Amino acid sequence: MHSFAWWPTLFVLCVATFTDLRSARIPNWLVLPFLLAGIVLSPLRSDLQGNGHGFGWHGFGQGFAGLGQSFAGLGLGFLVFGLFFWLGGMGGGDLKLCAALGAWIGPMQLFFAMVYAGMAGGIMVLCWAALGGFFKELFTGAGDLVFGLKQRGLKRDPELTLANPLKRRMPYAPAIAIGTLLSFFAR
Repeated sequence: MHSFAWWPTLFVLCVATFTDLRSARIPNWLVLPFLLAGIVLSPLRSDLQGNGHGFGWHGFGQGFAGLGQSFAGLGLGFLVFGLFFWLGGMGGGDLKLCAALGAWIGPMQLFFAMVYAGMAGGIMVLCWAALGGFFKELFTGAGDLVFGLKQRGLKRDPELTLANPLKRRMPYAPAIAIGTLLSFFAR
């Protein structure tokens, strides 16, 4: 990835990981300006996927093609992580962070980042459950989340929400950061 997108992304991921580990929150003051910058600067960038495949002005980078890539990445982040948010398995900060990443790095890069984040998050949660001694609880909750869809449809399970004080919460920003960084190195 071009250094223009690399350094702001790295900064946001570091701060998001720190705040998520410290307070279980990813602040809006961090992700919303990052999201807006991703959209505003996208026509000026030449490092997004699909360079030269747009209908717009290409005097500075990609023009409308870059803007389209930014909105497509934003939409992909909201669609995929929005589903997990809706089902109660992810917080709003994680959703906004992934949408902002999508606006900044585009849909193809975000797709690979999400795949790697899923693998990193899976490894992290297995280690967390093994160290914490709640392996059985982890698989019961995951099974209810996945296999309970058939019974309840896309309605939320009131017990499987982050607001439930009896449920364990794992900060997911570190997994998102690891997945995004891996996606940079895999390209």
